[in-house]
Amino acid sequence: MLDSSDWRLCVAPMMDWTDRHCRYFHRILSAHARLYTEMVTSAALVRGGKLRLLEHSQQEHPVALQLGGSEPTELAKAARLGAQAGYDEINLNVGCPSDRVQSGRFGACLMREPALVADCIKAMRDAVDVPVTVKCRIGVDDQDDYADLQHFTENMLEAGVELMVVHARKAWLKGLSPKENREIPPLDYERVYRLKREFPQLVVVINGGITAVEAARSHLAHVDGVMLGRAAYHDPFLLAHLEAALYDAPLPTREEVLGHLRSYVEAELRRGTAFKHISRHLLGLYQGEPGARTFRRVLSEGAHLPGAGWGLLERAASGRREAA
Repeated sequence: MLDSSDWRLCVAPMMDWTDRHCRYFHRILSAHARLYTEMVTSAALVRGGKLRLLEHSQQEHPVALQLGGSEPTELAKAARLGAQAGYDEINLNVGCPSDRVQSGRFGACLMREPALVADCIKAMRDAVDVPVTVKCRIGVDDQDDYADLQHFTENMLEAGVELMVVHARKAWLKGLSPKENREIPPLDYERVYRLKREFPQLVVVINGGITAVEAARSHLAHVDGVMLGRAAYHDPFLLAHLEAALYDAPLPTREEVLGHLRSYVEAELRRGTAFKHISRHLLGLYQGEPGARTFRRVLSEGAHLPGAGWGLLERAASGRREAA
């Protein structure tokens, strides 16, 4: 039986965004948020042997590995590799609408094949002891009725799923880009609330359009958890505000957050990591604050230069203070 409080605050898996550097940064901002990797295809792990895709630090926990795929045996092998690598959860992507994902027969198109998804879940659950969860949409294409989501959920429960993360938008698989699929289909939070009411045994985490502490509080009156997507990336200090509001934690200053990053940044630079791979995740730290534009500019312009490192971050922070 899952403890639903473990999923009260989550940060969504986001391709090209939530890499290990991003997750380390987010962990500094929130001690409790459940973090997710970018989606990793089961084929990349099993057939390609790209175990580097599983790299993460102990400081990231609790952290989940999100997998993409539709072949039960392959997904089971990939899930086992993830569990062996130490991930706290294996999450199956049934929500991504990109053409590349569809061509591989995984992501949101699988919502039309709930029996296949159930087979995948069963295989994965048989392979690992950690929770196996699902991230989905409220529907795809012409699935306009709650009954479609209800039917999908019934299949998931029969397969042993105890938790679903539901992006409260439908996905259009033809005619809209992935970016448009995050913005154009209207949000329908009530459909997700209804899912929780009708399946009270299911842990339900809601995702989509959550950008403020009060919005998160409002959702938590209806569901078990909230998952932030782009807001956690473009305005990462929101995570610190949520940590303070939901867990009664002290709110750090942004300067304290940067201070906690120093040892990580310097250790990564010694490993040969290019500074730009870390600094790109920090650009939004001062979002909405005086001097934020100067901080972003100094960091962006200098991150690609030879020798870029901690000193550049200090200059960016100093320039922000002067501009403010």
